[in-house]
Amino acid sequence: MDSVYHIPAMLEETLQGLITNPEGIYVDVTLGGGGHSRAIYERLGENGQLFSFDQDKEAIENMLKHNAPCAKWQLVHGNFRFLTNFMDYYGIEQLDGVLADLGVSFHHFDTPERGFSFRFDAPLDMRMNQQAGRTAADIVNSYDEESLARVLYIFGEMKNARQVARRIVKARSTNPIATTEQFAEICQVPKKDLAQLFQALRIEVNDEMGALREMLEGALQLIKPGGRLAILTYHSLEDRMVKNFLRAGNIEGTIEKDFYGNALTPFRVIEKGRQATPEEVERNPRSRSARLRIGEKK
Repeated sequence: MDSVYHIPAMLEETLQGLITNPEGIYVDVTLGGGGHSRAIYERLGENGQLFSFDQDKEAIENMLKHNAPCAKWQLVHGNFRFLTNFMDYYGIEQLDGVLADLGVSFHHFDTPERGFSFRFDAPLDMRMNQQAGRTAADIVNSYDEESLARVLYIFGEMKNARQVARRIVKARSTNPIATTEQFAEICQVPKKDLAQLFQALRIEVNDEMGALREMLEGALQLIKPGGRLAILTYHSLEDRMVKNFLRAGNIEGTIEKDFYGNALTPFRVIEKGRQATPEEVERNPRSRSARLRIGEKK
């Protein structure tokens, strides 16, 4: 396996919290570099089974270079929002655990032509699935000012979203915005805010929040009582959504009650936002922002 493709955060903590039955059926909905998936596979018993999803064909191809396909470990090229559809296709009715590492792979940030990073001058792409139609350039050149401001404010939590959106609209009236460097120069935000700027656009390109919601709802349907849902989050928007879902069974965090006033919650929370140790952060600085949340289906 390509060790630089991605380094999984909190690997041991995640697996200890996820795997309750080595003979069970598990899904890693975020294959990436395969670190979590390979570790799950190695801990499964003879009758255990693993499905690993990734919408990026490069991630699937990277794993196939180093691992021969087998019945025990199935690679699935698809968006995790379609978790229930794929499990129905494979005839799987219940799961013992679902894992999602929501961090963007090192490979994406470190491959200039994918357009995820402001460190390189490259085409403004940002698609996780390169077969998808809409790129980041399409968005910045077609959304009206109000829509651009909404994306930057909600997904990038940028207080100056309106001003930045106005600069984008003004600049593209002369020439289309085509590259990461061009986009960063036009937006005129401090260097410390570039990550939020690019994050906002990436989330919109890939509909990350919509996909996460659908995956969580699908996982709730599929995980059997006693099974686990383990999620690694990396920014406040997705972390809030996951926290609410594990606490209440919905992303709004609204706890329903029965006739007697007892809370109707589908999960028992096992991990409430565990962070990487200082030692891990030193080895892997990108794990600094990771939060591990685990729930057990009641």
